[in-house]
Amino acid sequence: MMGKINKEIWLASGLRTPFVKENKQLKDVSAVDLSVAVVNKMAQKDQVRPNYLAWGTVVPNLTYSNIARDIVLESDLADETIAYSTTMACSSSILSTIQLASMLTDDETAISGGVESFSNVQLGLSNETSKWIKKLPKLNGVVDKIKWAGKIFKFKLYIPPGVNRVTGKSMGQHAEITAQRLSISRKAQDELALISHQNYFKAKNEGFYDDLIFPAFNVAEDLIPRKDTSLEKLSTLKPVFDREPGKGSITAGNSSLFTDGAAGVWVAGKNRINEFNTPYKAKLTDWEMAAVNIEEEGILMSPTFAITRLLERNNLTYNDIDIWEIHEAFAAQVLSTISNLESPTHLKKMGIKSNLGKFPMEKLNLKGSSISIGHPFGATGARIISQTLKQLHFAGDNKKALISVCADGGLGAIMLIGT
Repeated sequence: MMGKINKEIWLASGLRTPFVKENKQLKDVSAVDLSVAVVNKMAQKDQVRPNYLAWGTVVPNLTYSNIARDIVLESDLADETIAYSTTMACSSSILSTIQLASMLTDDETAISGGVESFSNVQLGLSNETSKWIKKLPKLNGVVDKIKWAGKIFKFKLYIPPGVNRVTGKSMGQHAEITAQRLSISRKAQDELALISHQNYFKAKNEGFYDDLIFPAFNVAEDLIPRKDTSLEKLSTLKPVFDREPGKGSITAGNSSLFTDGAAGVWVAGKNRINEFNTPYKAKLTDWEMAAVNIEEEGILMSPTFAITRLLERNNLTYNDIDIWEIHEAFAAQVLSTISNLESPTHLKKMGIKSNLGKFPMEKLNLKGSSISIGHPFGATGARIISQTLKQLHFAGDNKKALISVCADGGLGAIMLIGT
């Protein structure tokens, strides 16, 4: 069967800022400024003028409605660069890359990426308070203004609650529910988290990140990875989302943290890819998205549907993929995903008829992932793409990589790329 890419689209690695925990070293840098730094550095490095900029972000801000256009206007990119913003929670910059792949001609290029500044989450007014304040200019008489002022007790701030609007639960609470349903142990989660940190520092010590990250705003490197962590230390952390004794298993140590950072990646038609200086390039072969019933499947479990559909369509097994990158919102979510991928009952329910085999854990997230590196929602997809392109380059010819990013709302997006 044919995939969803009906033309030759290429990806080339971009750059990213260091990732740091919210309210730390980048707390005074806006999402726009983080993004401008990335696109300026990418344009300077490769000397390519993009036709489009597609930028993902999740945290809302009243100072912009189309952050991508503000980035263009405040950056060194030409004002003629078409720019749009996109949001699909943690999958935002995967989505922006897929969108651009569908739009570009053979002779066009684009920057796809995203940003998050959790340090600058903007507080607002409740809807009722906003309506109350907006009435003031329309009042004429003193009596009406006194009556208006008498309702000041209704003044309320709106603080983003950090939960799914429909379910009222956070992603962590949903991930905990899924982990308990699938019997994902605390020990397995902590082990996966430890491997994430170990893989990150192994890659860092080998210089893997040297040409993927640039110093920005007086920060030279990622500041979230913990070199001295251990299973013993991870095991001492208390569960966050279910504190009932003996039940909860998701902790701060086996979860990704709220993170500040921005990342970008290049998307190009076949006639433009040779203009890029980076050797880290590969074709975008296919993609898939999925949406699931949150209560039945789990809010972060849609990639199990997308992955299996894509592999079956391309006549591939799990082991045919040379590099697996599954975003780590939580170790529990990754392990739950793999559990479902290997479950005959789940595969049958999804209508998968192929024998996809056993999942190759030895190919998973070999350079570290979101638990160790951090997770600025809008930037994570672009960070993973650039990282994967570099891995593919060193893997050699005829290699395949699959990138999977789950998203709030029972959504997710995956990409198949290859040399």
